[in-house]
This record gives sequence, C-alpha cells and structure tokens, in this order.
Amino acid sequence: MDHIIVKYGEIALKGKNKPFFEKQLMDNIIHALKGLEYNSVKKLYGRVIIKLNEKSDFEKLSEKLKKVLGIVHFSPASIVDLDIEKIKQKSLEFIEKDAKTFHVKSRRSNKSFPLQSPDINREVGKFIEEKTNLEVNFEKSDFTIFIEITEKGAFIYNKKFDGLGGLPVGVTGKVISLISGGIDSPVASFQIMKRGCEVIFVHFHNLTTAKAIVKDKVKRLIEILSQFQPKTKLYLIPFGDIQKELVKTIDPRCRMIVYRRAMFKIAEKILIKENAKAFVTGDSLAQVASQTLENIQVIQEAANYPVLSPLIGSDKEEIIELSEKIGTYETSILPYSDCCSMFIAEHPETRSKLENVKKQESDITKLVDKVVKEAEIINF
Repeated sequence: MDHIIVKYGEIALKGKNKPFFEKQLMDNIIHALKGLEYNSVKKLYGRVIIKLNEKSDFEKLSEKLKKVLGIVHFSPASIVDLDIEKIKQKSLEFIEKDAKTFHVKSRRSNKSFPLQSPDINREVGKFIEEKTNLEVNFEKSDFTIFIEITEKGAFIYNKKFDGLGGLPVGVTGKVISLISGGIDSPVASFQIMKRGCEVIFVHFHNLTTAKAIVKDKVKRLIEILSQFQPKTKLYLIPFGDIQKELVKTIDPRCRMIVYRRAMFKIAEKILIKENAKAFVTGDSLAQVASQTLENIQVIQEAANYPVLSPLIGSDKEEIIELSEKIGTYETSILPYSDCCSMFIAEHPETRSKLENVKKQESDITKLVDKVVKEAEIINF
C-alpha cells in the first residue's frame, strides 16, 4: 500500500466554508502524525490523501488517525494509472484469503475516464472471476474491492477503518470545560470536541482532600482527552478558601448550588483570558440533586456566557458506554474526594429558588481574583 485515503462526512456539506474545515482537518492530521514516517498530506477531490513511503508503519499511523476528530473512515490503498487493464491487474492483489464471494464498488470523480462506474464494476468483476475461483455477489459478499477514479490515478483498496466522525477540533472556537474527576464531564468534553471545539479544562480542588491523588487523577484524564485535540491546557484552581468563606453563610442544603455558581464566576475569568465563547458541563438531567431543572436554572444564572451540556438527555449507561469507548472510564472510577461533596447536607435542596440563594451568597470577588492568580496551568 502506498497511500491512505481519509474520508470525512459532515465537512462535505459545509458549502463555501468547506475549504476552511478541510484545512483544519489536514492540520490536525499532520499534528497527530508528528514523528511518524510518511511523505505528504494533501486534499484531493473530497478526500484527504496521505502518501506513504518505505518506512511508513500503517499500524502506528492507524492508531493516530483513529483519534483525529472529523475522520469518518480511512483505508490503506494503492494507486495505479488510469488504465482499465492496470486497474484489473492491481485489483487481483486485493483478493482476501479463504473468501468465496466478492463485489466491486467504484466511484468516478474524474468524469473524463471513458468507463462509467457500472462499467468499471462489471469489467473488473468479470476479470477477477476469470482469474480466480471467486464469484460476484452484491448482496452478501465476503469482501469488497473499492476503486476510486480521480484525476491523479485510480486508488484501489478493500478495507475501511472507522474514525470518530464529527468535526475537526478548532473549527467552532474555544470553550471552557468545568471538569471533575468523575465519569460525566470528561465525556461531555469529548462530545464538544467532536463538534469542533478546542476545549480548555478547569478543575477545582481544595486542601481538605488528598490533593496529590486528585491532581494525578485529573491529569491522567486530561492526558487521555488530549489525544483528541492538537493542544490542551488545564487550569487547577484552589477552591478551599472560597469554600470556607461560603460555609459561613450558606445553608448546607444549598451549598452545592452556591459552590457551582462560584465555579462559573471563577471560570468566567479564564474564559475571558482565553477568548473562549462558552462553558461545558457534564450535567445530565435529574441524575443528581444539583441537576434538577430548578437547580440547573439557579446555577447557570451565575454564568454570563452560554453553558453547553451535551449529556443533558443521556442516561448513565449511555455515558459509561462512551467513556469506555474514549478510554476515560477506568481512570474516572478511581476513588477520590470531589471538592463539591465537602460540607454539603445529606439531603440537598432539589428545588432551589434564585432569590433565596442570592440572599445567602457573600461577595467573593476578591477571592475569585486571588484563586485565578494562584491557578496552576499545565499544558499537554
């Protein structure tokens, strides 16, 4: 195989903006393949073509491509001249061992090629039948030979490897993810990456928990998520002093709500600094006490920018399934003490009222500025 053909889906529907999306995808592919052997990455008529060389290791390239958002599938392929006889001969190299049936599926983007797709399918299929013991079966074939006729030549392949789909990271702007060490927020962050956002992470910790354990766990989660975007930044925010201040005045039943309101106020400073456009949370409607409609409304009132919650309609099983797929689950279930669980009531408020919460809140403006300055920033 001398090439890898990369296919995308949603990008093809972007009209006049398509070149911008395609360029971002190619930039992300080049970044993902950094340090690996290949010759070039180029756009070619609705696909991205990676030209390989003698030192290229497809397995290593494949592992990287599987994590590049925007790719629907990719295939190792060979290219031959635009000559039907050469196409026939090359197709024989793609016969799968122990197979009994096959079919040919061609696509002709180069309309100057004299044969149309049905004619190519018929001629190549007949040739393979004559040269082998295989039979053409369009309904239930053991494998398919794909032929793509382009201006540069005919690409031939017989395997497709699934990508993650979605949009390339970087095409829809920056967002701030309020990430915990649990299952939900890493999955929510991935879902927003899949919609083309560059995600900057903000994690809140306090001094009353095992700080080193929490920090290590969160860093491990971000390292996993950083595989899906070219560059990643994590802000670690010391939250202990703010918690101590809020505990003085806040009803224990409302503390979780006020904690989260304070987190939005802190994260807003980072959002402005990073020129981001929205927040991301791992909220799933009615999963826990803070995620009732009433409490979500009160919490998000503290946010002056849009709050994106991609898991809002997902149940826990769906979230766990996706966390296993992206590789965060085993780290997310490691035990640790979440700072939000400190000093709250056993039975927290589920139907909070904004006016009651605001009456209890103290002015933490100075503390917000202080903790933002004290934040530890880690780049991945």
